Amino acid sequence: MSRAQAQIAIARPADEVWAVVGDFAGLARWMPGIESCRQEGDDRVLVMGGMEIVERLIRRDDGGRVLVYGIVGGPVPVQRHEATITVEPDGDGSRVTWAVEIEPDSMTDLFVQTYQQSLEALKAHAEA
Repeated sequence: MSRAQAQIAIARPADEVWAVVGDFAGLARWMPGIESCRQEGDDRVLVMGGMEIVERLIRRDDGGRVLVYGIVGGPVPVQRHEATITVEPDGDGSRVTWAVEIEPDSMTDLFVQTYQQSLEALKAHAEA
C-alpha cells in the first residue's frame, strides 16, 4: 500500500474552505472533470468521462475539518483506496491537504496528480 498527499494554501479562512470541501455531495461544483455528483446515504456517485464511481463517506469531523472517504465501486482499478481531506487554518488563510492510501502502488501518482489539480481548482473557486 502506498501513501501520498497533495497540498495547497488558500487565501480564505479555513471555515469558508471547509464549507465547500465538507459538502460531500458538492464535488461537481469545484472539481474539474466531474459531470455530476449525487449522494445516496453514505455514498456519493460521481459521473466522469461516462463512468460512474461510487465513493463511501467513512468519517466527517466538522470540528476538525476532516473528511475521509474511499472508492467502493466503479471501473477504477484499485484494491484499496482511502482519502483524507483536511482543512487547517494557516495565518489569515488555510492549508488543504488531500492524502491517500492506495493499492496498487502504481495508481499513486495518478491520484496525487488528480488531487493536486483539484486543489488548484478549489483554490480558484474559493478565492473567486
